[in-house]
Amino acid sequence: IQTVEDLIFYYPFRYEDFSNISSIADLLPETIVTVKGKIEMIDNRRGWKARKILTEGLIADKTGSIKVIWFNQPFLTKNLAPGDEIYLSGKVKYDRYTLQLINPIYEKIKRGGNVIHTARIVPLYSLTERLTQKQIRWLIKVALDRCSNLINDWLPKDIKERLNLYSLPQALEQIHFPDSETDLEIAIKRLKFDELFLFLLQSQFIKKESKLVDAPVVKFKEQETKAFVDQLPFILTDDQKKAAWQILQDLEKPNPMNRLLEGEVGSGKTVVSAIAGYNTALNGYQTVLMAPTEILAKQHFEGLKKLFINNKQNFKIALLTRSEQSIDTQKSTKAKVLKEINSKGINLIVGTHSLIQQAVSFDKLALVIIDEQHRFGVEQRKVLHQKGQASNFSPHFLSMTATPIPRSLALTLYGDLDLSVIRQLPKERKKIITKVIQPKQRKECYEFIKQQISEGRQAFVICPLIDPSDKLGVKSVTEEYKKLKEQIFPDLNIAMLHGKIKSAEKQKIMTDFLAKTSDILVATSVVEVGVDVPNASVMLIEGAQRFGLAQLYQFRGRVGRSKYQSHCFLVTDNANQKTKARLDALVNARDAFELAELDLELRGPGEIFGQSQSGWPEFRIASLFDQPIINMAQTEAKEIINQDPQLKNFPILKGKIDELNKEVHLE
Repeated sequence: IQTVEDLIFYYPFRYEDFSNISSIADLLPETIVTVKGKIEMIDNRRGWKARKILTEGLIADKTGSIKVIWFNQPFLTKNLAPGDEIYLSGKVKYDRYTLQLINPIYEKIKRGGNVIHTARIVPLYSLTERLTQKQIRWLIKVALDRCSNLINDWLPKDIKERLNLYSLPQALEQIHFPDSETDLEIAIKRLKFDELFLFLLQSQFIKKESKLVDAPVVKFKEQETKAFVDQLPFILTDDQKKAAWQILQDLEKPNPMNRLLEGEVGSGKTVVSAIAGYNTALNGYQTVLMAPTEILAKQHFEGLKKLFINNKQNFKIALLTRSEQSIDTQKSTKAKVLKEINSKGINLIVGTHSLIQQAVSFDKLALVIIDEQHRFGVEQRKVLHQKGQASNFSPHFLSMTATPIPRSLALTLYGDLDLSVIRQLPKERKKIITKVIQPKQRKECYEFIKQQISEGRQAFVICPLIDPSDKLGVKSVTEEYKKLKEQIFPDLNIAMLHGKIKSAEKQKIMTDFLAKTSDILVATSVVEVGVDVPNASVMLIEGAQRFGLAQLYQFRGRVGRSKYQSHCFLVTDNANQKTKARLDALVNARDAFELAELDLELRGPGEIFGQSQSGWPEFRIASLFDQPIINMAQTEAKEIINQDPQLKNFPILKGKIDELNKEVHLE
């Protein structure tokens, strides 16, 4: 929180309802109450047992009095004095003699002043160290009182009237300090609508804009494509053929393709994109493949080299990341790769977001493939568009994701994208045996891992945290690595990988694991996307209940990528029914798409994609589960774009869309 705007858009995560005022005579033990009374006595004393400082008070109303105790807050006697009128909210306790309020929230009653901490629906915020609920409430209240007339309500008046929505200042006041449950619901509806409406308006705007620009026409080269497919070391599935054909048809159109290719982990999305890239090269144009991490970019590069090893068209591939540059099989310098890219020497360039840096200039860029980067902003598209010398063209865009999204959700989310889906897995793939195990079964699991490694295989061990946490009590990579290395597998080579490790070192750890230098890799969710180790056959996930279903699915997809039978063990000490249902869903689901539907039912879509999925809409308050509000927002967004595709009559809305488009969705 750096600005006043950040502060007033920092929403509570829940509320306490202290709005009902109870008479002291009516109080019952173990109930949470709010009382209004006058301080008759208040003083500090030292407790005789723990030597803590106790602040004791006596509060009275017309019906009786109650003792109040605060621990280690001696400053209260400076803030509160006999005769002060006060609200108290907290839990009623019964000791051996009488009722008491222990550590209640208090608020002095000032003439004409509104209470914000008690005697109302009270907001609770996520906090950071040394920040209290009272401080943040007070700051937000001050900010709202001083700035409400400066809040720009950008939503068109007729939409607010039609949908019966609060004004933005009113919604912000009620989200923080609601007068009633109903006011809170109406405020939430307005703020959720804002986020979803802008997101869906951006989608509609991109779709309309893309039809106004020209793209290079990439003609389908039938004979060469058949020859390329025939020399592949595997047979394409029907889904791969269908997806490739949809993409090739799009590339022949004079407007930019904007397509999302969804496919199971290991379903062969890369070869589909390679067919598109091959046709692009045969037409004299270049293709870029952008990946979210250097590890994944290198993997794509190595995989594509193998696919094109027998091609007779002198098809050249380059790798360009911050730490590594290559052309085909040769290591190279950044300067040489940049020169070759700019002089039509390279057909396909694989890299990270280094590819949109200023120094990179393409000769004739026609196709951009983005892996796991679903919402690539308009500004970034413009950068890539401007990098080709044929600047009157905009390249075609193909986004790829291994995260299974229910079709209805994908069509809602990505109104600007056409959808291709690969559901089938290659025939030679064996189903991964998945089991939920209790901590007491961990020893058997370790024996199984030892057996697999003795047969030449490798294993992953995934932990939720990097470092130990006393509060959370879940496994961390650092402590698990130490335990496995020193106690469980002292004779094996064990490596550790997590997000705090520098990029070059991460690359080396993964390269060593791929080369079988290490037997076990202990890691966080950094291995969730795209890491391909065909020799790994065991995935052990500690604290499995702490991950989303789609995340668990991604982890499991790191094994079972070759002819070896693979196993996935989900370790959990959480016995509740919800956890059991989620983990059983992973064991029993027929495919990733069925799993996504289950995830939607069990957790709600706000949690489907896991915390580390970059590029998904990051809403403050809305959820992808808010279907009625999504439907309303989609109707209004389409209506506005159909009326005014360039938003000329809605300059404030256009400004909000421009702001959204500048957001970079990378790593």
